[in-house]
Parts: sequence; structure tokens; C-alpha cells
Amino acid sequence: MHDRQTQMEAFGRLLDIMEELRAKCPWDKKQTNESLRPLTIEETYELSEALMNDETADICKELGDILLHLVFYAKIGDEKGQFDIQDVCEQLMTKLIYRHPHIYGETQVSSAKEVEQNWEKLKLKEKDGNKSVLAGVPESLPSIIKAYRMQDKARGVGFDWEEREQVWDKVNEEFSELQHEINTMDQDKMEAEFGDLFFSLINAARLYHINPDNALERTNKKFRNRFNYLEAQTIDKGKSLKSMTLAEMDVIWEEAKAKGL
Repeated sequence: MHDRQTQMEAFGRLLDIMEELRAKCPWDKKQTNESLRPLTIEETYELSEALMNDETADICKELGDILLHLVFYAKIGDEKGQFDIQDVCEQLMTKLIYRHPHIYGETQVSSAKEVEQNWEKLKLKEKDGNKSVLAGVPESLPSIIKAYRMQDKARGVGFDWEEREQVWDKVNEEFSELQHEINTMDQDKMEAEFGDLFFSLINAARLYHINPDNALERTNKKFRNRFNYLEAQTIDKGKSLKSMTLAEMDVIWEEAKAKGL
């Protein structure tokens, strides 16, 4: 791997290229925070996919795309006289040092859990930090990730089950309440109870160190692979899915499972 000096030189060249593109490229010149934002979201999801697939080349590529956006926003901030990339780095370094007193101070910790708990407490003490525990969870996060992060934030200040096995009583309780509302066929109440059930299942996943978003994405991929196989097999047989019975489709579906799809 490259040494620190070479890495710093590469980062400097990147900043030089960003300067030149912003000055000379018609597309780069017209970009704003608002125009870049949806592209940044897209790039973040592409990085997430590469990480899920553990594809080294793609991870490196997508990290580069994210880095481009970071220096782009910093360049725009510099042009507006608001901040530059040095301010971004220094603010981050200050935060990291402050939130790691067990490394840069006298605080003693014995586990990663204690580090997380101290992190949340220190965030609340910061002058410009979050005024509440959940304030740091963006409203715009996807629902599953948002639920997980809120639960994890609450855990950081001690609001959690005493024993993780207790969560299953809550899951069963929410499932029973959902069944009751399904019997009444009240659409609004059914939706509310579905939400409560999802929330409790996400909580259970968190307690058992399972990332619910990753877990669901694995199932999404499994379903896609098996359904694509089903579709391909029916085409090979000159049939249409619409003309097949569920029993016929199940046979091919089981073939896909047997193939490890």
C-alpha cells in the first residue's frame, strides 16, 4: 500500500483537479448543493451495494465517487466564503478527539459498549450538538434504518430491555394486536399495528446483532434470483407465467432453491 506522503500528494492532486473542473467544465461550473444532493444519495446507495457484495474493486470505485462529492461540496462552500476542505477536516478531527476521551484523555473504558454510551453522552454536551438523544437521526433516513438508529441511540443512554429475550414478548404482543385489527378490517389501525410489529422485529434484530436492512436485502436478492430463474425456465419451456398454476411455478421455484439461488 502507499505511504502517508504519497496519499497526501494524491489528495492534493484531487483538490487541484476539482479546482480546474469547477473553473473550466460547463457541467461542473453549474452544479450547486441542491443539484448534487440527489446524485450524492444515488452514489451512497451504490457504495452500499458494493459493500453488501464485498466487491473490492467496486468498493474502491464507489468510495472515489463519494470522495468526489465531498470535495465538491467543500469547493462550493469555499466559493461562498463559508468553509473549505481544511475547515471540514479540522471540525471532524476536533469532534473525533473530543468523543474519544479514552484515547486522548483520562477516561477509562472496558468495552465497545462503554465507548458508544460515552459517545452519545458527549454529543449531548457539545455546544452545537444535538439537544436530544434522537435529534441526530435524520428524518429522511429510510424507515428500517431510521427505526434501527433510533433504537440504538436510545440504548446508548440506557433505554433498552434488561434481557434481550424479553423483546419476543413484545413481538408476540404486537402480532396479536395486528391480528385483532385484521379481524376488524380497519385499514388505518391495521397499518398502525403493522408499523408496531415491524418496529418490534427491528428491535429484536438489533438486540441479536442483526442488521435488519442487510437481512432484508439478502432476502430481496434471494427472491430476485429465484424469480428470475422461474421466469427464465418458463420462457425456455415456451410458457407464460400467467398461464401457469401456482403448483407448476412452485416446482420450478424449488429447483431454484435446490441450486442454491
